[in-house]
Amino acid sequence: MAERHVHVGWTEGLHARPASIFVRAVTATGVPVTVAKAESSPVNAASMLAVLGLGARGGEEIVLASDAEGADAALDRLAKLVTEGLDELPETV
Repeated sequence: MAERHVHVGWTEGLHARPASIFVRAVTATGVPVTVAKAESSPVNAASMLAVLGLGARGGEEIVLASDAEGADAALDRLAKLVTEGLDELPETV
């Protein structure tokens, strides 16, 4: 299983707009991805409700994971998006 441990770069955390950007990026990869906070159960990263339910705040560490083919490249792109707190989807996603 490929994993990336990253800190949320959005000041407001994974709420509202940042969560929407993140979920769209996950969906665009075409790879099933889970996301979790430390010591919590992973949730489907392509689900807006599940991501909002994490309550991940700015600066908190989250874990992105996938065991699908192409997971490493997808997780690298998602990790960059999360850590940099980008306001729009980069063309590389």
